[in-house]
Amino acid sequence: MSTSTTSSSVSTRARNPLTAITRIPFGWQVLIGLVLGIVLGLVAAQMGPVAETEANPDGANWLTTTLDTIGTIFVTLLKALVPPLIFLAIVTSIANLRGVTNAARLAGKTLLWFGITSLIAVSIGIALGVLTTPGANSQVSADAAEASSTQGGWLDFLTGLVPSNFLGITGSASDDGSVSLSFNALQILVISIAVGIAVLKVGEKAEPFLRFTGSALEIVQKLLWWVIRLAPIGTVGLLGNAVASYGWEAIGQLGVFAADVYIGMLIVLLVVYPVLLRANGLSIASFFRGVWPATSLGFVSRSSLGTMPMTQTVTERMGVPRHYASFSVPLGATTKMDGCAAIYPALAAIFVANFYGVPLGVTDYLLIVLVSVLGSAATAGMTGATVMLTLTLSTLGLPLEGVGLLLAIDPILDMGRTALNVTGQSLVPVIVAKREKILDKAAYDASARTSFQAEQKAEADAAERAESDDATAASTEAPEATDAHEAAGTRA
Repeated sequence: MSTSTTSSSVSTRARNPLTAITRIPFGWQVLIGLVLGIVLGLVAAQMGPVAETEANPDGANWLTTTLDTIGTIFVTLLKALVPPLIFLAIVTSIANLRGVTNAARLAGKTLLWFGITSLIAVSIGIALGVLTTPGANSQVSADAAEASSTQGGWLDFLTGLVPSNFLGITGSASDDGSVSLSFNALQILVISIAVGIAVLKVGEKAEPFLRFTGSALEIVQKLLWWVIRLAPIGTVGLLGNAVASYGWEAIGQLGVFAADVYIGMLIVLLVVYPVLLRANGLSIASFFRGVWPATSLGFVSRSSLGTMPMTQTVTERMGVPRHYASFSVPLGATTKMDGCAAIYPALAAIFVANFYGVPLGVTDYLLIVLVSVLGSAATAGMTGATVMLTLTLSTLGLPLEGVGLLLAIDPILDMGRTALNVTGQSLVPVIVAKREKILDKAAYDASARTSFQAEQKAEADAAERAESDDATAASTEAPEATDAHEAAGTRA
């Protein structure tokens, strides 16, 4: 009976379609989601808008609304985990650095490599802009010029460092009376670092707090893993809504600029990053296969912070120690943006200068480099690319109304910018860990084959073992109970 029951359960699992789906490599699941998203997005675009109503002011059809809802829920779930993940990971990682003699050097080299890659990226953006003069060749109308309501400046960076409250959370009231809450990642980062340092100073008395944060971090990471497994479904909704909703025809008016941005990002992604990997003795193929889930999620979600949990996961599974990854990845998600803060603002500033006929000299180009390398932190917790562009334009004295000229295709460009951002946020910890001899090379080489699939298999095996143990315990307890009952009857 036991054997037949076991055979039946195995047969049921074999026929379970969900089990079959989970056996598909995670990267392929995301690719399937990308293809389905494009197909459904094209179908939704062909269906066209419907009559506008009070409940549907945009006139979106049911398929577009469904795709938007799926994508929004997925990104919201990811972002909900970002504040506790940053706080718990940073505090725990700083506490774990007590036994690491080169902790300060790790932090310094991380920031140095952030600066090096940003310098290379902005130089490529400037070179492309000088060669192609995108603003002089555009067909966009000057009527589209409009200053952005969200602007950045060095003062924003300084004031943003000071937390408005212990949680780094701010609230805002809308016209209908509802209140929405948002978090400032830079402020949470500052709070976490301060608490982590305080834990180190308190010493042994902080051990109970450390045990709590360590346990809470494990719980958050388990929740994170459950959300990450929804990434292929979220990809369908995010990319499908992008294809159905964004104005792809606007690319024609800004074709040279859009091509420059994507060419620049591809050069950094497919030339610069591989050169850096090879120069540090790392396999190019292993890195790109390992980082692919984060890169693809960044492309469709358009949020470095929303993708941060995935970025940290793939970085750790490529052999970067958790105590370092949990510090460097959140730091990178707020300050390391080769797409939003380097290539894009450089090209956009040159575009605006070309459009308004403002000549740029060597000093102006050097200012663009300076702002891109040092100014990306000023965008943390705000709308990255737009804030960074206004910061660059104001530094050069160019019209801020130029921001409006580029907004029509910003969502399309933002996909590539974010994908490049998160790839770079994983690249730097891998390189620094390799140079500091703390990278698990075996895990790095095997990450593409064993990361998500191995986790899925491990969970399935653990569940199966738990079921088997429960069945065994139940079968052994029954005879014991019978023997005890018989013994009691005999005594009676």
